[in-house]
Amino acid sequence: MKILVSGGAGFIGSHLTERLLEQGHHVIALDNLITGRRENIASFIEHPEYEFYEHDIIQPWQPSGDPVSAIFHLASPASPVGYTRNPIETHLVNSVGTHNMLKLALASEAKLLYTSTSEAYGDPLEHPQREDYWGNVNPVGPRSCYDESKRFGESLTIEYVRQFNLDARIVRLFNTYGPRNDPQDGRVVPNFIMQALENRPLTIYGNGMQTRSFSYISDIVEGIMRAMFHPATKGEVINLGNPDERTILDFANRVLEVCNSEAKIEFFDGRTDDPNKRCPDISKARRLLDWEPVVSLEEGLRHTIEYFRSASRK
Repeated sequence: MKILVSGGAGFIGSHLTERLLEQGHHVIALDNLITGRRENIASFIEHPEYEFYEHDIIQPWQPSGDPVSAIFHLASPASPVGYTRNPIETHLVNSVGTHNMLKLALASEAKLLYTSTSEAYGDPLEHPQREDYWGNVNPVGPRSCYDESKRFGESLTIEYVRQFNLDARIVRLFNTYGPRNDPQDGRVVPNFIMQALENRPLTIYGNGMQTRSFSYISDIVEGIMRAMFHPATKGEVINLGNPDERTILDFANRVLEVCNSEAKIEFFDGRTDDPNKRCPDISKARRLLDWEPVVSLEEGLRHTIEYFRSASRK
């Protein structure tokens, strides 16, 4: 199958691409490298069934030869550092860029999967978060360039399903981590691991009692694949995440333990609109996809820490 992955040089996009190539698909990856990294695709850049184009999907794109059969739309800055540095670009990739991918899917008669985010729930008043919860998002806050543009992308995707019968679905991803996380992207997993490895204080914003649910990359890729290719997902919105909810303070201590680090923990003022609780209800994914996470936090951390240790030695 000829498959397009937008954001293909990103953290999740590169792992997804690798899985698709292993299964024998021909993969075309698009990425403007604002937050994607060439080192993420270095191990398969010469693969005979792989094509990479440095392209911003805010501009239309058309493949040569046969049309694509499936589009995984992952392109977007996804970390607070990434989208606060590029707020306008984030708005546009999740609006204009999404529209371009939807138009391409329609013209190609291709399936499409739109990767949304748990940030669509904002600072939730419902816990854990189910797909039918509408969210509690500040539409003009400092995170809104990501939150609201992702919500817009969801709305536009579902409108293509309604108006044009497009075979599209949406997944909302929760706090994914693993090898190829950018050490500088500002998210809590790479931050804590790098600080622990370098024996610098682990920085917690707020009192550390806020919660997150950490999902290892292989579990998320498996969920994305099932969501795309399962025959009953057209028009569906599906949470993909790990319901193993942890406080940030507990997570910091776990990182210190696995890293065998003696670094201290420092507390700073909380960040504006930072969600107090985050945990997915994955009943729908279990029922519809027969999917749930299988990688424990301890196992996932060991793999991720080894990646960061190896990267720091290069």
